[in-house]
Amino acid sequence: MRQARVPVDDDGVEPQICVIELGGTVGDIESMPFIEAFRQFQFKVKRENFCNIHVSLVPQPSATGEQKTKPTQNSVRELRGLGLSPDLIMCRCSTPLENSVKEKISMFCHVEPEQVICVADVSSIYRVPLLLEDQGVVGYFCQRLDLPIETRPRKMLTKWKEMSDRSDRLLEQCSIALVGKYTKFTDSYASVIKALEHSALAISHKLEIKYIDSADLEPNTLTEEPVKYHEAWQKLCSADGILVPGGFGVRGTEGKIQAINWARKQKKPFLGVCLGMQLAVCEFARNMLGWEDANSTEFDPESKHPVVIDMPEHNPGQMGGTMRLGKRRTIFKTTNSILRRLYGDVEYVDERHRHRFEVNPELKEHFEGKGFHFVGQDVEGERMEVIELDDHPYFVGVQYHPEFTSRPIKPSPPYFGLLLASAGKLQSYLHKGCRLSPRDTYSDRSGSSTPDSEIAECSISQE
Repeated sequence: MRQARVPVDDDGVEPQICVIELGGTVGDIESMPFIEAFRQFQFKVKRENFCNIHVSLVPQPSATGEQKTKPTQNSVRELRGLGLSPDLIMCRCSTPLENSVKEKISMFCHVEPEQVICVADVSSIYRVPLLLEDQGVVGYFCQRLDLPIETRPRKMLTKWKEMSDRSDRLLEQCSIALVGKYTKFTDSYASVIKALEHSALAISHKLEIKYIDSADLEPNTLTEEPVKYHEAWQKLCSADGILVPGGFGVRGTEGKIQAINWARKQKKPFLGVCLGMQLAVCEFARNMLGWEDANSTEFDPESKHPVVIDMPEHNPGQMGGTMRLGKRRTIFKTTNSILRRLYGDVEYVDERHRHRFEVNPELKEHFEGKGFHFVGQDVEGERMEVIELDDHPYFVGVQYHPEFTSRPIKPSPPYFGLLLASAGKLQSYLHKGCRLSPRDTYSDRSGSSTPDSEIAECSISQE
């Protein structure tokens, strides 16, 4: 209860609704203490303030095609035996639930048929909210928890439907090479992949991600595993755009620098995030400033040209808790920055950070003279936050992690710019005053198209 009252943002207001997820399977020994905590919790907060949603699988064996309710009956019986009674039963199934199956679950699980919600497989994840809305989930919550929310038609829901409809009929394709170290397990880049998806959807393109292990681009791989090396370079060269995300450790960094070098020389759209931005600085220093040993002190503490250094507050002897974390302000230093225009021609942006190394501010002038601009800096003007390159369709690096604030209806501007440039639409978009064509209105950068104002309208009145 104490945790539920902790404010979730800067306004310091106590949250009105707390969502708690308990994973695992009912009956497993690992989850028993939590189920017991839930059992006691429902009495502390009273029934009118506690709603229990039970998610259950309804298997459908291909041999018979019959939807089986026994797993749901058993798990609900087990849950009730432990002192918890579900208010809603969310049935995960491959095809929509038949009425007879719904009634059977209702009968044997002691709930009304309206409390059995079918969550069948849909064409895209964006259809799930619409599926729940159609089955009256919002109305049920309002009545069950006595929430004074007006259920009038909302603009945001209309835009969401437009977006999910469009996701089903994408024809054009855009490919992005994601050059990283953890590409064998794509969940490592979950936020990055979602940010790319949001941006691709906003320009009506189907996204193809080409995962490239950065170590495969290095000369060592050519001698040891030439097939891997050539396959990796073939993927990189055939992609429409290149993304180098954040990461840690020296392994694979030279491969990332090779990819950045290729993007710069071939004028391929490029976005570097956190480490990707720092390595773009290293690449430019080596090949355009002639500093062959230019590097980050994270990888080469003895470098004569440390273009990326430890931040003053970082204690190298103590790794934990020494990062520059959380939302920080970035001030745009010029008016002709591409990224500034993508953000809506604002003077500053607030984005989330997670790093302990920074571009060496003492060497800034050397880069600026060669057309490599630090267009965004922190409030004090000491930390380099955004880089852009002259005479390039889209060569951008950001020290922060813009993927954390990307939303389906409001894609992150740095990722959005990468997709626009990769699809050959960036100049047209900028020329039109950063507006998409009418068929793309849901993601238009006008105020009414962002969900924030819609969410604010749905605030719950204080009794």
